Amino acid sequence: MKKDMKKNLVKRIVAMITAAVMLFSLAAFAACSKKQDDTEIRIAALKGPTGMGMVKLADKQNYPNYTVSIEASPDALNPRIISGEVDVAAVPVNLASVLYNKLDGDISVLAVSTLGVLYVVEAGSEVNSVADLAGKTVYATGQGATPEYILNYLLDKNGVSGSVEVNYVGEHAALATMLADGSAEIGMLPEPNVTSTLAGNDNLRIALNLTEEWNKVCSTELVQGVVIARKSFVNEHPEAIEQFLREYENSSAFVNENIDEAAKLIVDAGILGNVEIAKKAIPNCNISFSKGEAMHKAVEGMLTVLFEANPKSIGGKLPDKDFYYGI
Repeated sequence: MKKDMKKNLVKRIVAMITAAVMLFSLAAFAACSKKQDDTEIRIAALKGPTGMGMVKLADKQNYPNYTVSIEASPDALNPRIISGEVDVAAVPVNLASVLYNKLDGDISVLAVSTLGVLYVVEAGSEVNSVADLAGKTVYATGQGATPEYILNYLLDKNGVSGSVEVNYVGEHAALATMLADGSAEIGMLPEPNVTSTLAGNDNLRIALNLTEEWNKVCSTELVQGVVIARKSFVNEHPEAIEQFLREYENSSAFVNENIDEAAKLIVDAGILGNVEIAKKAIPNCNISFSKGEAMHKAVEGMLTVLFEANPKSIGGKLPDKDFYYGI
């Protein structure tokens, strides 16, 4: 009798263990199935912090379903988004709104990717405030995008908008050359181009950190870059978008936390040409990640500031709530 009871007890324990193992295996399989979505996503970013935050995703061996391309300027990226050549893109925050209005709402902003990265670089020591730019010529990049409107806003708030001549240059590299050879004395550039421009040019210095200048006149967080997707793509591939956001967040964190390794990837991607410069630039690039309500609050706040200063800067009107993914 006792032997039978022991046998039955052993059988029950074995059955329970077997059931637990099977349930665990099924749960693990379901989790893996949820994580893995092999939808191909064509991703584009700009040659700067937005591209730097994505460099890990450019590794085809680990992320075979992503094709990441890097463009030099928003002008090169815009047509690719409009034509549907790319599914996901990292763009200036104002451009996200412009595209939303242009494409009848077929754009979703997925996440904030970059905070303030603009600086004024000077060959000299005359500029120590935005007001000091009065009567001077500033060369800049980013015409028609966030940099132009941030600079205009700061000039206006400091009462010098009518006394500063701003000349725009097509690409960061061209402006860097002008500053280095003396054909431009004052320039506005984003990181990582500031670090690369200052390297080997002892006559140049950072005159103004425009994030600090922004914070003096505006309580809204300075958002410069966001990640967007065609809304039609988001609706068709919701699991793929969720997976992308998880992996993009991990990539951004990796770049900020593993500077030496990330610097090599940034050079491999063609964003910068020198590993040591990349190492110095990463901490100043304000590579960020926020989604959901935090993203909504930051982006809506920034777009409101831009709209009030110049409605044209965001495409004529503020986006509706359906612009913001995940809220």
